[in-house]
Amino acid sequence: MIRGDHQVEGFDYNETFLPITKMTTMRCFLAVTVAKCLYLHQMDVNNVFLHGDLEEEVNMRIPPSFTCNDSNKVCKLKKSLHGLKQAHRQWFAKLSSKLYEYGFVRSYADYSLLVYRNCEVFMALLVYVDDTVLAGNNADACKHSKDYLHACFSIKDLGSLKYFLGIEVARGQ
Repeated sequence: MIRGDHQVEGFDYNETFLPITKMTTMRCFLAVTVAKCLYLHQMDVNNVFLHGDLEEEVNMRIPPSFTCNDSNKVCKLKKSLHGLKQAHRQWFAKLSSKLYEYGFVRSYADYSLLVYRNCEVFMALLVYVDDTVLAGNNADACKHSKDYLHACFSIKDLGSLKYFLGIEVARGQ
């Protein structure tokens, strides 16, 4: 069983900070998207915390469904699980490293906003834990980046953005 409440700072984990988007950033992001007539897509990452690699050594009790004769044995985790204090941070580190490899750069105004520019192609990606919103001026480039993310993390493409962080999005003609 994962018991994040039993973790000790400096021993079981070092950092827990996770950059998540601010509402001000989300509003500006949507305003720019509308003003520039950008494509707008929403995605969700499947089993988000299993993608984060642990830097610290974390052990957990053997699950009850697993039979083991030695009660002194534990499981050593290689991947983060929901419940660990560092799980969110490790996930974001993995996601951002893959996005950097693709060519995105981090915004210094809001670390949860990543931007991609290449010639005439512009894309911006906003991250809120496992939910991401992608805006771009080129449909093919957006599709290619979604395919890349799906290959890395098994994302669920939710189509055009409809609802995010309490904001309902509806486009008129």
